[in-house]
Amino acid sequence: MSYSTPKSDEPPLLGIGRPLPGSAEPVERADAARNRALLLDAAQQLVREHGVDGLTMDALAKRAGVGKGTVFRRFGNRTGLMLALLDHSEQKFQAAFMFGPAPLGPGASPIDRLIAFGRTRLLDIEVEGDLHRAAEADGRFGAGPYALHKAHVVLLLRATRIDGEIPLIADSLLSTLSAALVIHQVEVLGYPREQIGDNWEWLVRRVVSPVSQVE
Repeated sequence: MSYSTPKSDEPPLLGIGRPLPGSAEPVERADAARNRALLLDAAQQLVREHGVDGLTMDALAKRAGVGKGTVFRRFGNRTGLMLALLDHSEQKFQAAFMFGPAPLGPGASPIDRLIAFGRTRLLDIEVEGDLHRAAEADGRFGAGPYALHKAHVVLLLRATRIDGEIPLIADSLLSTLSAALVIHQVEVLGYPREQIGDNWEWLVRRVVSPVSQVE
């Protein structure tokens, strides 16, 4: 599990959990870690442009401008690549909502940050939905990314000064961002991600209304 020094009252960065194939080791050279991150950024863009089926070792090598052997040495196989991509995506998401620019990061109102949190998470689920769903099924409520997400949502809810049992409210909100539910809404019920995001915003505003939107 990886950690980063927190700022202000934000909780520390957490990785997915156990070390994953293709994930950065604690002693990995800076240039190797940077090259790995560039490969995973390219993989994320491929998935966003062409879907998960469009992410192959050949396609990634071509997009990144490296030999296919380099990709295989780094990730082992496509499964290792997908697991590394999930961890990479989670780390980027955590860094963005804790330290990145507003409205997802500090500097916007708590309500705007909550809205941005949900919309950004939905984009991640659209890209790596099956992997997020598998991670949820492997026990997610006590620790790992879910615990960090909940701590962040609790922090923002408290900043809005709402009444009620805030940790339970945070769980209720986060349940609507479950990968299994979102995938069902998109693939079975036919809702586009943008509409699901609009519903997230509607729900957040109803939860905090009519409380003053404080910074």
